[in-house]
Amino acid sequence: MPELPEVETTRRGLEPHLLGRRIASVTVRDARLRWPVERELAGRITGQRIRALRRRAKYLIIELERDALIVHLGMSGALSLAPAHTRAGKHDHFELALDTGTVLRLTDPRRFGSVHRVSGPPEAHMLLASLGPEPLSAQFDAEWLYRITRGRRASIKETLMNSRVVAGVGNIYANEALFRAGIHPRTPAGRLSRQRCAALVDAVRETLADAIAAGGSSLRDWRHADGGLGYFQQRYFVYDRADAGCRTCGSPIRGIRQGQRATYYCPRCQRR
Repeated sequence: MPELPEVETTRRGLEPHLLGRRIASVTVRDARLRWPVERELAGRITGQRIRALRRRAKYLIIELERDALIVHLGMSGALSLAPAHTRAGKHDHFELALDTGTVLRLTDPRRFGSVHRVSGPPEAHMLLASLGPEPLSAQFDAEWLYRITRGRRASIKETLMNSRVVAGVGNIYANEALFRAGIHPRTPAGRLSRQRCAALVDAVRETLADAIAAGGSSLRDWRHADGGLGYFQQRYFVYDRADAGCRTCGSPIRGIRQGQRATYYCPRCQRR
């Protein structure tokens, strides 16, 4: 699944090509995404200019003159730019044609992505309204994490992936941040001290910043908007490295399941 670094990389790649451009036409080839695409979408947004491109958690927000689009890439989706004459592929389900002769396409083989039009503040939409603070923002700090984890019996790994606690920290980067912070993923969240919360906040920020700088992780289907690949997967300390030697101490990395998600950790470097 494309996570926060991949969505932010996509946003940065698209922004120079989308800002100020007018939507010339809208094509919906298959409306059967995770939520059906609005039937009247083309008539609602055609002719509007793109004013801004923002990210909230793992969602991309395309702000228009009167409306906004909230785009989620789902499990296998990607956004890309192509000349208007380029033939659409089998899984190119949604397309915005711009006044530059370029098209923005949503490719989603598994159709778990979504496109929503909103006429009010995007943050009030059901997908965004209950999200916690952005992990790279000042609101996500040690005091916030310490306060919101008090009394929680759930593991810190599962808590870190709770979007009400912090928005957009997915499975890959939760694994990597916990390793950098030296915290065992099964540690109950409510047992973390302020000092360990501070270490984890720093680790989350560093992990995400490093991943964004590396262009995200290209696993399976995901690519940049220009078709290029991210390479942060080459720097993983623990994710998907079960039985491989820890890059710090040499101990075999262990793999377990938590909340139906894969978890990886070093039994020597990460303590409860």
